[in-house]
Amino acid sequence: MGDLVSVVFAGPPPRSRNTKHALIAMELAEHRGEWAIVQRLASIARASSAAQAIRSGRLAAYPGGEFEAVARSVVEQGRVEHRVYARYIGTEPAA
Repeated sequence: MGDLVSVVFAGPPPRSRNTKHALIAMELAEHRGEWAIVQRLASIARASSAAQAIRSGRLAAYPGGEFEAVARSVVEQGRVEHRVYARYIGTEPAA
Protein backbone atom coordinates (compact mmCIF):
# COMPACT_ATOMS: atom_id res chain seq x y z
CA MET A 1 0.00 0.00 0.00
CA GLY A 2 1.21 3.51 -0.67
CA ASP A 3 1.45 6.39 1.71
CA LEU A 4 -1.78 7.21 3.46
CA VAL A 5 -3.12 10.67 2.73
CA SER A 6 -4.42 12.60 5.69
CA VAL A 7 -7.73 14.32 5.02
CA VAL A 8 -9.15 16.99 7.30
CA PHE A 9 -12.90 17.40 7.21
CA ALA A 10 -13.94 20.97 7.99
CA GLY A 11 -16.56 23.39 6.80
CA PRO A 12 -15.64 26.39 4.65
CA PRO A 13 -14.05 29.36 6.38
CA PRO A 14 -16.47 32.01 7.63
CA ARG A 15 -17.40 34.78 5.22
CA SER A 16 -15.17 37.78 5.60
CA ARG A 17 -16.72 41.06 6.64
CA ASN A 18 -13.72 42.85 5.15
CA THR A 19 -14.43 42.20 1.50
CA LYS A 20 -13.52 44.87 -1.02
CA HIS A 21 -17.15 45.96 -1.24
CA ALA A 22 -17.68 45.97 2.54
CA LEU A 23 -14.68 48.28 2.94
CA ILE A 24 -15.95 50.58 0.16
CA ALA A 25 -19.43 50.69 1.73
CA MET A 26 -17.98 51.58 5.15
CA GLU A 27 -15.92 54.37 3.66
CA LEU A 28 -18.92 55.77 1.76
CA ALA A 29 -21.00 55.69 4.96
CA GLU A 30 -18.31 57.73 6.71
CA HIS A 31 -18.80 60.45 4.06
CA ARG A 32 -22.60 60.42 3.84
CA GLY A 33 -23.94 62.15 0.73
CA GLU A 34 -20.56 62.56 -0.99
CA TRP A 35 -20.04 60.95 -4.40
CA ALA A 36 -16.91 58.83 -4.85
CA ILE A 37 -15.39 56.84 -7.70
CA VAL A 38 -15.61 53.25 -6.48
CA GLN A 39 -14.65 51.34 -9.63
CA ARG A 40 -13.03 51.80 -13.03
CA LEU A 41 -14.12 49.11 -15.48
CA ALA A 42 -13.32 48.00 -19.02
CA SER A 43 -16.67 49.01 -20.54
CA ILE A 44 -19.67 51.21 -19.85
CA ALA A 45 -21.82 48.06 -19.86
CA ARG A 46 -19.82 46.59 -16.97
CA ALA A 47 -19.86 49.91 -15.12
CA SER A 48 -23.63 50.17 -15.58
CA SER A 49 -24.11 46.62 -14.31
CA ALA A 50 -21.96 47.32 -11.24
CA ALA A 51 -23.87 50.55 -10.51
CA GLN A 52 -27.17 48.65 -10.78
CA ALA A 53 -25.90 45.97 -8.38
CA ILE A 54 -25.07 48.67 -5.81
CA ARG A 55 -28.40 50.52 -6.23
CA SER A 56 -30.51 47.36 -6.00
CA GLY A 57 -28.68 45.90 -3.02
CA ARG A 58 -27.75 42.81 -5.03
CA LEU A 59 -24.37 42.98 -3.31
CA ALA A 60 -24.74 42.38 0.44
CA ALA A 61 -22.37 45.23 1.31
CA TYR A 62 -24.84 47.76 -0.15
CA PRO A 63 -28.30 47.33 1.41
CA GLY A 64 -30.99 48.40 -1.06
CA GLY A 65 -32.10 52.00 -0.76
CA GLU A 66 -29.05 53.08 1.25
CA PHE A 67 -26.73 53.74 -1.67
CA GLU A 68 -27.00 55.58 -4.97
CA ALA A 69 -24.76 54.67 -7.89
CA VAL A 70 -24.29 55.78 -11.49
CA ALA A 71 -22.00 54.81 -14.35
CA ARG A 72 -20.27 57.41 -16.50
CA SER A 73 -17.72 57.38 -19.29
CA VAL A 74 -15.19 60.14 -18.72
CA VAL A 75 -12.39 61.35 -20.98
CA GLU A 76 -9.28 62.43 -19.09
CA GLN A 77 -5.97 63.22 -20.77
CA GLY A 78 -7.20 61.60 -23.97
CA ARG A 79 -8.16 58.31 -22.26
CA VAL A 80 -11.70 57.05 -21.77
CA GLU A 81 -12.51 55.63 -18.35
CA HIS A 82 -15.74 53.88 -17.47
CA ARG A 83 -16.39 54.74 -13.84
CA VAL A 84 -18.85 53.76 -11.16
CA TYR A 85 -19.70 56.60 -8.80
CA ALA A 86 -21.54 55.84 -5.57
CA ARG A 87 -22.66 57.55 -2.40
CA TYR A 88 -24.29 56.58 0.87
CA ILE A 89 -27.70 58.14 1.42
CA GLY A 90 -28.86 56.03 4.37
CA THR A 91 -29.61 57.32 7.81
CA GLU A 92 -27.02 59.29 9.66
CA PRO A 93 -25.17 57.32 12.29
CA ALA A 94 -26.22 57.97 15.89
CA ALA A 95 -23.98 60.50 17.61
